[in-house]
Amino acid sequence: MAVEIAELRRCPTCQRWDGTRQLAADGSTVELDPANNRGKCTEGPWHGSLRGPRNACGQWLQWIEILPVNTPDGSATDS
Repeated sequence: MAVEIAELRRCPTCQRWDGTRQLAADGSTVELDPANNRGKCTEGPWHGSLRGPRNACGQWLQWIEILPVNTPDGSATDS
C-alpha cells in the first residue's frame, strides 16, 4: 500500500506516526507494509492510538524524510 505525498496531512506522512514506512524511489509516495499499515501516534493529539493510512489530524508535522513539495499554486510547503 502507498500514500501519495500529495495527500499530505495523512498520518503516514506525519513525523509523529510510528508505523513501518519508506519513501518510494519515485519520491512521490510513502510505501507502507500492506500486512501492517497502521502505526501509533506519538506525542500528537491521538497519542498512543493506532492510526491508519487514511487518518489525519490538525497537528500534523511533515515526516522529515519528505522534502518540501510544491503545492498546486507553485509555492513550497514546509512543516
